[in-house]
Amino acid sequence: MPTEQMSNANKPLSADGKTYHVETKRGQVANRILTVGDPQRARLISQQLDKVLFEHMSHRGILTITGVYGGLPVSIVAIGMGLSMMDFFVREVRMVVEGPLTIVRLGSCGSICDARAGDVIVASAAFGITTNYAFYTTAAEDPPSSSLPAEAYILWPSVEPDARLTRGVGASIAQKLGDPGRLFTGEVGNADGFYGSQGRAGDDFDDANATLLARIRATHPKAAALEMESHMLFHLASISTGPTGARRPPSIRAACALVVFADRSGNAFIDPSKAAAIYSDVSAAVLDALVADAPAQTPDMHPAEGSVWEGEL
Repeated sequence: MPTEQMSNANKPLSADGKTYHVETKRGQVANRILTVGDPQRARLISQQLDKVLFEHMSHRGILTITGVYGGLPVSIVAIGMGLSMMDFFVREVRMVVEGPLTIVRLGSCGSICDARAGDVIVASAAFGITTNYAFYTTAAEDPPSSSLPAEAYILWPSVEPDARLTRGVGASIAQKLGDPGRLFTGEVGNADGFYGSQGRAGDDFDDANATLLARIRATHPKAAALEMESHMLFHLASISTGPTGARRPPSIRAACALVVFADRSGNAFIDPSKAAAIYSDVSAAVLDALVADAPAQTPDMHPAEGSVWEGEL
């Protein structure tokens, strides 16, 4: 349930400036953000911070941890899963953070390339995969509609991440892994669900997805993985505006790195006993990349005065 009265239905903020879903206000979120899905994963990563200064779990289950890493303010935000959660998170941190935002998603994925469970994929671009609900409603008509939509799933064009940030993330992960055979680069399909729109087979529902993986590979030949958040992140970054309202340059720069949990080609899943160690290494690399990308607090960033990192840097 909501915890405070909101003042505006279009841009909900509480009396002291907290956002509706993330429940943070000015000075509680840093300009450099590592975002994950799982709160447990966020707490694990936060152990690598020099110091934790702020932690809050919202009524929507979004966990924000802000601290210091490499002498600079960094936030780790666990958002849960899916397009909507990424939308809540990106829009609401933009509301309360002054200056440029750098956001790296560190998530898990299903590989549809040669990457195996435990390998890492850095996204060169992301594309959306959404259910075409009209396909099912018209197919159920008796007699079937003559205007039946051709496909049950819509594949959207790719959106690219920030090139410099992506290169930095990839280089940092490569150095940490020490094995070039474990690091892959490719486009990532961002589905609106975990099952049907990612081509998972099953008998409980008529998902009409038997040819979906083949269509994905044909439409996006560089597709390497499937997950549920990166396309929304890259889309919002690409349309983000600066103080003047202009989209160029965008006020948000984004990148994405994914640990392969499910090898869709080999039908194998990651060993849970190894997942934590892999995330520890990769998250350290991402934190290093965030700091290397913006190695100083510049005047255009959120001011320290009144923030949780005031007097801590």
